[in-house]
Amino acid sequence: IQQLRILLCGPCGAGKSSFINSVDSALQGRMTGRATGYALFQDSFTTDYRTFKIQKEARGTFYPFALSDIMGLERDTGRGVRVEDIKLAMKGHVRDGYKFNPNAALSDQDNGYNNNPSPNDKVHVLVCVVSAYALNLIPPETMTKMREVQLAARALRIPQLAVLTRIDEVCPEVNKDIKNVYKSIYVKKQIRCKPTGCLFTDTHITKKTNFL
Repeated sequence: IQQLRILLCGPCGAGKSSFINSVDSALQGRMTGRATGYALFQDSFTTDYRTFKIQKEARGTFYPFALSDIMGLERDTGRGVRVEDIKLAMKGHVRDGYKFNPNAALSDQDNGYNNNPSPNDKVHVLVCVVSAYALNLIPPETMTKMREVQLAARALRIPQLAVLTRIDEVCPEVNKDIKNVYKSIYVKKQIRCKPTGCLFTDTHITKKTNFL
């Protein structure tokens, strides 16, 4: 395996693309914006399967992991990424650049289907990205889809964790000083009170596009 593939999934507007930019910016030492996202869109801004490798200082060398961005999950049928497509991505069957079709799952007859995935094509870590601002507003249908993805990852023995974003918007003390996140009772409750069991044991907290 050349790089560990980290797949980010979650509801629309949760901050998946922004988190990728945060990691990229931190490691590059400058602001980057390769993963385009816009949290104010009702529909998913990301529509295709894109994998981002982060370059080291030496030209042509990369960090030993890659971040894969995916279309967001939505409540209604025919909108957002299909759970079947996320399962295929975890198994390495989705080619980079494939544009998701909310109305039909990827089939082995499509150009975006990878018939012979290598270990590098498969997902090695699943990250669930959820906005603290909208955590209690996620529809039950979306939570059910997230739960199905979680169970599929567990069956494939893929490690899982959660990223909680936009914490500054739900706690004034955190908004004043990000270091207060570890003292915030509200954020602590958000982590412990995991609806439907869809947020995983290990939780990483982010403020907008900056992460700790």
